[in-house]
Amino acid sequence: MKRILWFRRDLRVEDNPLLSFGGEVLPIFIFDENILHKLPPDDKRVSFIFYHVVKLKADLQKMGLDLKIFYGKPEEIFAQFKGFEEVVASGDYDAYAKERDIKISHMLHFRYLNDTYIFKPKEVLKDNGEPYLVFTPFYKKARAILSAKNIDTAKIAEHILVQTEYKGIEKKGEIVALTLENLGFAEQNIEIVNPHKKLEVFLKKIDAYQQMRDHLSSDATSGLSADLRFGTLSIRAVLRAIFSLKGADVEPFVRQLVFRDFYAYLLFHIPTLETKNYKYAFNGIEDEEKFRAFCEARTGVPIVDAGVRELLQTGKMHNRVRMIVASFFTKDLLLPWQWGERFFASHLLDYDLASNALSWQWSAGTGVDPQPYFRVFNPYLQSKKFDKEALYIKKWLPELLPVEPKSIHDEQFLLNATIKGYPRPIIKHKEAKERALDYYKKSPI
Repeated sequence: MKRILWFRRDLRVEDNPLLSFGGEVLPIFIFDENILHKLPPDDKRVSFIFYHVVKLKADLQKMGLDLKIFYGKPEEIFAQFKGFEEVVASGDYDAYAKERDIKISHMLHFRYLNDTYIFKPKEVLKDNGEPYLVFTPFYKKARAILSAKNIDTAKIAEHILVQTEYKGIEKKGEIVALTLENLGFAEQNIEIVNPHKKLEVFLKKIDAYQQMRDHLSSDATSGLSADLRFGTLSIRAVLRAIFSLKGADVEPFVRQLVFRDFYAYLLFHIPTLETKNYKYAFNGIEDEEKFRAFCEARTGVPIVDAGVRELLQTGKMHNRVRMIVASFFTKDLLLPWQWGERFFASHLLDYDLASNALSWQWSAGTGVDPQPYFRVFNPYLQSKKFDKEALYIKKWLPELLPVEPKSIHDEQFLLNATIKGYPRPIIKHKEAKERALDYYKKSPI
C-alpha cells in the first residue's frame, strides 16, 4: 500500500505508531500557512517546532527514510498527491484541526491514530454513553482503563521510501532552502533540552511532586509540557517510565496527565468551550487600558507581573502562576477570559488549545467545573505561600530586588510605597473581588 505518513504533533521516531504503517511511504510535515500567517516573526514556538522538524528529518534519514517538508495550505498540498491510497496521522481535536482533517479525508482515505493523548475521545464515557463533565469520576474510570491499557512501544514496520525531492522546503511549487527565514520567521533564543533527559531528571524527584510542585523556586515540575504538546516525547514513554518506578509516589503526576486528557476530551465533546462560556452569561468587561497594563507586566501586583514577564521572555509560565494570573485577569480586572486565552496563546511555548481555553474557563468560573463563580485567588496570599522569599518574583522583576519579601506580599505597602521603576497596584484586591462576585451573582446561568 502506498501511504502518506503525516507528522504533526508527533515529532519523533521513537515510539511513534505512525511508523508502524509500512509499505511504500511518503513521510511529510506541513508548516501550515493557515496557522503561521497569523503569527509574528518572533514567535518562539515556530523556532521550537523547526528545530524538532529538522531533527526528525535527520532521525528518519538514519532509518533509511526521509521527511518531505512543505509550507502552504494542507488542502492545496494534498491536491497534488496522486496514486496514494491513504494518509495516516494522529488525531487533533480543536475546531480548525477537525475542519482541516475533514477536508483532507474527502480527498484521500484518512486513518486516524491516537497518539497525542492517553485515551481516545470516546474511550472514557459514562455507562449511558455520555461524556463526563466532572473530573473525579472521569479520573476513576480512566484510571481503571489505564491499568489494563497497552502502553508498549510502537513497533516499526518495513518501509519503502517514495522517490521524490526531499531537500529544502516545497513552498508554492518551488524548493527553497530549509531555513526559518524562508518560512517568514526569525530564529529565537530558546532552550532545547533532550526530553528523555528531562524525564530522567524528573523521575529522580517525582516523590516531591505532590508537595512541592506549586512552590515557585523548587523546580519540582516535570518541564515536559512542550514536549508532550508537540510529541517530541511519547505520552506512553512517560507512563512506562513512571510505572516502572518502585516505591515512588507517582499517582499525583499520573492524575495531572489524565487531567490533560480530560480537557482535550471536553473540547472534543463540547467544541463551543473553545470560545464560549459553558455557564454564566457575564463575560467580563472590555477595558483596553487594563488589558495593556496586564500585557506589559505593569499591574503593580508583583506575582502577576513576574508571571507575565517570564512568559514574554521565555514562552513559559509556572502552572501555579498561570492560575494566579488568570484569576487576577478574570476576577480582579474583570477582563473577558477570551482575551487572556488569546494572550497566552500568542506567547506560550507549550500552547495547547484545549488545556489553555479550558483552564481560562476554570479560572473565570464559566466552564464545566462544578465550583461556582466565587473561586477568587488572592494574589498576595498566593505569592506569600508559594514564593515566600520572593525569589521567583525578584528573578523576573529585578526592580524589586531592594524590597523586603514581606513587603512584596503586602498590598497596603505596595499601594503606598514609591518603588523606583515599578508602579503601584492598579486595583485593590478586596474591592475588585467584591465587584466581580456582584457581577457574577447577577448574571443568569
